[in-house]
Amino acid sequence: MKKLTSLILICLTLSALLCGCGEKAEEPKEYIGIISAMDNEIDLLLKEATIDRVDTVADVRYHVGTLRGQPVVITRSGIGKIRASSGVTTMLLNYPISKVIFTGIAGGVADEARVLDEIIATRLVEHDYGILSNDGFAWRSGDPGFGNEPGAYYECDPQLIELAYASAVEVVGEEHVFKGTVATGDQFIANTEYVQKLRADYDAYACEMEGAAAAVVCIKYDTPFIVIRSLSDKADGNAHESYENFGDIAAEHSSRIVLKMLDALEK
Repeated sequence: MKKLTSLILICLTLSALLCGCGEKAEEPKEYIGIISAMDNEIDLLLKEATIDRVDTVADVRYHVGTLRGQPVVITRSGIGKIRASSGVTTMLLNYPISKVIFTGIAGGVADEARVLDEIIATRLVEHDYGILSNDGFAWRSGDPGFGNEPGAYYECDPQLIELAYASAVEVVGEEHVFKGTVATGDQFIANTEYVQKLRADYDAYACEMEGAAAAVVCIKYDTPFIVIRSLSDKADGNAHESYENFGDIAAEHSSRIVLKMLDALEK
């Protein structure tokens, strides 16, 4: 009987040890969410990261792991406001995200900003939100004081703005980094006249297709966010050619700024 009891105890001990070996490692309490529209905008980040798993939600892949010692969730949402807002919403609903970094490329609007310069968004605006009548298009200003009405300006997190700016200066030099408004709309802008309008109406430094949509979601979920844009073109008549020549380089610059930001954060 004693031998049987000992044997049972040994089996139970071995079973407990085996179960313990199979337990999942404790996941971080919070992740940094990194999102972009296109593959080339996150290629470098994924190469540098240690990916523990890839979750697929609604045909979008969320890469969960660590990057420069920071717990991260990295995803490519797809191009445009709908896909960006869907990607950020899914990320915030499925993972404990402490902050969101939207990284990628854009068209330059400000005269002083050149191709491959960096724009750190201080605020974002939906330039294509408004009323189209026989008198033309009228942008709806919304209520800037409230901050998340359509047509309003969506303010980025002040601390993330300064962190992104300092990191960008380290990567490309101070003379190539600007802080300012980024205008978002569901068009690839390649029109000099419209570029001038974006500058005049919104004091925009860059135009792209996702940032404001991501900002709206982050504001609604009370999550700090920043948008970092590297200029691949000047959004003028030569925009397509410039994008083809400089798109990948601009995307890599933007990714290197994100790496610098992660290095600067507390581990």
